[in-house]
Amino acid sequence: MSEEIRIQELLQRDVYVGETLVGTITGERFHPRDECVQSVRIQVTDDIAGEYMRKPAEYAPLSKELVHSVRPDGSVKLTKSIRELQRRWRNTVRINEKLYAPDELLDRAVLDNDGLDIGNVIEMKNTVRDRYDLPETIIVPVAQLGRTTARLDEVILRCSTKRLVTLPTYLKLNHPDYEDE
Repeated sequence: MSEEIRIQELLQRDVYVGETLVGTITGERFHPRDECVQSVRIQVTDDIAGEYMRKPAEYAPLSKELVHSVRPDGSVKLTKSIRELQRRWRNTVRINEKLYAPDELLDRAVLDNDGLDIGNVIEMKNTVRDRYDLPETIIVPVAQLGRTTARLDEVILRCSTKRLVTLPTYLKLNHPDYEDE
């Protein structure tokens, strides 16, 4: 986001990608260090949420870096496509039917159900990657690509992750020293 554009000036402004209304900026998380807050909150229009989210949410994050400019009518223009928003919304956390970007959750206090403070959020982890001890990048055998969803821009595998990581073709591609028995 341009240094000239202040978030307080953008509150309650409509957000557009091209001529498509995406939502309205509702605010940002307060944090004493500006570098910790990389997203603003938007109230997403029902049609965009229904079409571009796996499970529609009323509120979602919008990365400040996607804000391009303020249009003459006062609305906000984004630099990327709706597909880019969709990709970013996939990397969010859903809490009470709202989506949160990882930067919105970092450094927040964590309380248990009884109100006991058990610490602060210091890092977000992908549990599937951790559960199967997967590296940041893996090679998936083409034969395991099952189908795509046009609307949500996703690829669905033919098998579960648990099964994928045991397949000989996966092992050969991802572990060069793997030998078939």
